Amino acid sequence: MDFQRICLWVALLLFFSNYGGVEAGDIVHGDDLAPKKPGCENDFVLVKVQTWVDGIEDVEFVGVGARFGTTIVSKEKKANQTRLTLSDPRDCCSPPKKKFPGDVIVVDRGNCKFTTKANFAEAAGASAVLIINNQKELYKMVCEPDETDLDIQIPAVMLPQNAGATLQKLFSNGSSVSVQLYSPRRPVVDIAEVFLWLMAVGTILCASYWSAWSAREAAIEQDKLLKDGTEELPSIKNTGGSSVVDINTTSAILFIVVASCFLILIYKLMSFWFIELLVVIFCIGGVEGLQTCLVAILSRWFKQAGESFIKVPILGAISYLTLAVAPFCITFAVVWAVYRDYPFAWIGQDILGIALIITVLQIVRIPNLKVGTVLLGCAFFYDIFWVFISKKLFKESVMIVVARGDRSGEDGIPMLLKIPRLFDPWGGYSIIGFGDILLPGLLVAFSLRYDWLANKSLRAGYFLWAMLAYGLGLLITYVALNLMDGHGQPALLYIVPFTLGTFLALGRKRGDLKLLWTRGEPERVCPHVRLESTQESL
Repeated sequence: MDFQRICLWVALLLFFSNYGGVEAGDIVHGDDLAPKKPGCENDFVLVKVQTWVDGIEDVEFVGVGARFGTTIVSKEKKANQTRLTLSDPRDCCSPPKKKFPGDVIVVDRGNCKFTTKANFAEAAGASAVLIINNQKELYKMVCEPDETDLDIQIPAVMLPQNAGATLQKLFSNGSSVSVQLYSPRRPVVDIAEVFLWLMAVGTILCASYWSAWSAREAAIEQDKLLKDGTEELPSIKNTGGSSVVDINTTSAILFIVVASCFLILIYKLMSFWFIELLVVIFCIGGVEGLQTCLVAILSRWFKQAGESFIKVPILGAISYLTLAVAPFCITFAVVWAVYRDYPFAWIGQDILGIALIITVLQIVRIPNLKVGTVLLGCAFFYDIFWVFISKKLFKESVMIVVARGDRSGEDGIPMLLKIPRLFDPWGGYSIIGFGDILLPGLLVAFSLRYDWLANKSLRAGYFLWAMLAYGLGLLITYVALNLMDGHGQPALLYIVPFTLGTFLALGRKRGDLKLLWTRGEPERVCPHVRLESTQESL
């Protein structure tokens, strides 16, 4: 197994084992099903808590507003700067020992009801209450079914545990602390989601045409050999020196099993050093992908350099063009790894990621619709299990924890395409996992290869409809994400039924389903000769 094949195996495992959802946006937890009633019917909103220390603007926290109490203003200019005070007793489960006229008070979560704290704070004259959670995550504050004392006229906001620790440190220094509370509205559609959608669709489009072009070149080459009367046909290799690898049904199922084990490994070992290891692996795969793409493009202009090879120990035969491009690719990946925490580092991550995805889609292929159905079907249930069902086994969603990097102190694993939300006052990134592009991309690339080999027009073929189905499935994923209050969504839950369902239904309607399911390519001029894309399989 050569170096490129090793990179390919590692890349595929990471594709499967990373988070399948478009966005890991699940930042608040609690009882979403708690019924609304008079005095307890607010929508849950994120709240910005800007602090000032001795009159100087300081750190900003993000909390979540309660279902009870008054609503919080949405515009910063309408929010008042108010003095912040610690409650006494700290949990505010009994009446405070002194009054807080007009102050915002900080209380610990404690063991009493949230509404009890708010009522005591309001009775002491507080203008708002900040409740510090006993965990690093937030919690949606709801009302008990039997509660009646809900005429609360001050806002209540929950802050995470680390915010409470920071505020406590400020107070211990004897500083004067004031806060400003406001809840800016998030845009219905952020332009980042549009660009991310275009990026995903464009990646599959480019990879599909490259894969189909390679298959057509191989078919033309074989036709020439047949016309020349060649009796023994060599294995057809892909342009650029990379052999094509067909996935079979066994390897498709095995990949899901291995990927599940790998995901659990990442979940259990999630830490700062483990994220660093994943960054190194991602850089190796990114270098390989970027190098393959650049060599394929530049070889059109520097054909002789692309066809002249030199033998390198361990790596084998490498073209002079590859040697010329490799230093640039390595430097690019190293610079990204060093500066990946900077605001514009997402550009480098996306370039490396897209190049790797395109390379894998060009090298790895599904030979027929049967393998595609098994692969996507298994991935469909894999995604659902590790996003939703894993909560019951591990008390939290394994995929979401891995994607966010909750235990690592960083922003999660790098195997994601992401774009910053430019017009969102809350900032952050819109993200999509590599697997949500790669897996359906294998099916879409297969459809274009079939269309070209069968000489089908765009409308009469399958590629156009497969692309439209993928784009629509991804669009529905974004809609579901917004409707689900920002909770992370497994994209394959929506994409697989659209792409696979469209392909199966269209194939059956046109009478091609049996051929697509078994053979995966049209009949050749000589029936006894079948185009073999490779002698190898995963």
